[in-house]
Amino acid sequence: MIPYGKHHVDSDDIDAVVDVLENHFLTQGTKVPEFEQALCDYTGAKYCTAVNSATSGLHVACLAAGVEAGDLVWSTPNSFVASANCALYCNAKVDFIDMDPATRNIDIEKLAKRVNAAKRDNALPKAIIVVHFAGFSCDMQRISRLLKDTDVVLIEDAAHGLGGSYHGKKIGSCEFSDMSVLSFHPVKSITTAEGGAVMTNSAELAERLVLFAKHGVTRNQDLFEGSPEALLQQGPWYYQQLTLGYNYRLSDMQAALGISQLKKLDGFVAARQKCADFYFEKLKGLPVVLPIDEKQTTTTNEKGNQSGWHLFMIELLDDENCENAEAISAKRKHVFEQLQLKGIGVNVHYIPIHLHPYYQSLGFKAGDYPCAERFYNRAITLPLYPSLTEQEQQKVVDTLTEILQ
Repeated sequence: MIPYGKHHVDSDDIDAVVDVLENHFLTQGTKVPEFEQALCDYTGAKYCTAVNSATSGLHVACLAAGVEAGDLVWSTPNSFVASANCALYCNAKVDFIDMDPATRNIDIEKLAKRVNAAKRDNALPKAIIVVHFAGFSCDMQRISRLLKDTDVVLIEDAAHGLGGSYHGKKIGSCEFSDMSVLSFHPVKSITTAEGGAVMTNSAELAERLVLFAKHGVTRNQDLFEGSPEALLQQGPWYYQQLTLGYNYRLSDMQAALGISQLKKLDGFVAARQKCADFYFEKLKGLPVVLPIDEKQTTTTNEKGNQSGWHLFMIELLDDENCENAEAISAKRKHVFEQLQLKGIGVNVHYIPIHLHPYYQSLGFKAGDYPCAERFYNRAITLPLYPSLTEQEQQKVVDTLTEILQ
């Protein structure tokens, strides 16, 4: 079976983990700070807080933003549930902005209308979480301009984006956002087995991120509460819990793997780009919608945009036998099952968040976000990962062509 995604670990990665097992602290040692600094060096962001998953990263980002009961957070339905769950963890409410069918990211025009209406009604959200779907960055500069002169906290869910670029800077730089959340799940750009990180350029937010990710506890004397006289009586072991935090720490074994993987990230992205180029060339004659090819899109390419190519998704086109959502969904199911039967481990990303039973219990319903629903009914994720061979890709193309014909 050719999987849709696959990690790539070599002897250098294994040696890095073994070195920690044999010679270093397994947790709370030197490797996590080293990994955090390496991520800052790579992305250009000033501060990094490594955590045990991107979901944890989204949660502490919301906490650092001050999201709490009674607040509202906006996101997009075309994502994994973690992009919205993080706000619910803070007892806030969630609403969505539909996706743009072309970019598959949040629809900027719909977002602009919603922001303008919310300004008039004094009903702006506490935070907006935008998702760089499949590795293609949202138009962060335009979104940032929409929020100018507001107190809305802008968070990038960049779980798909590490290694990609926007306006010539690496995704995760936070040039146009307050925080950016990365993922190191095994199918992502690099892996720490499980893990994530939150990037920011704000010293205040970085301080809050560390507190919420590490029990709310600090040994930083500059943050201690109490009289100077009383604090002088404390010993070097002393620490304080300043807020209710969580144990979201990354281990040093995972960080060592991340440090080693990060050195190869640009090579991984180049390999993913090569795979994407192969699909663009070989699939262009089939009755499918392909993702945006940034190399062929002058307006994005001139701005220095590059997808991280986490996913390569096609959409099946309607035909005379597929005149409604049920029919095209059935067609997608048939194509999906035939591909899997022939050893092609395709997937679908994602079931729109608002269609899940839990979110429907909150009042969302089918039809609320038609673009996300239409995309979901037609979408299939093809295999794409650094070690995918041209022969394996050709098998994917030949099999898909046979099924569609």
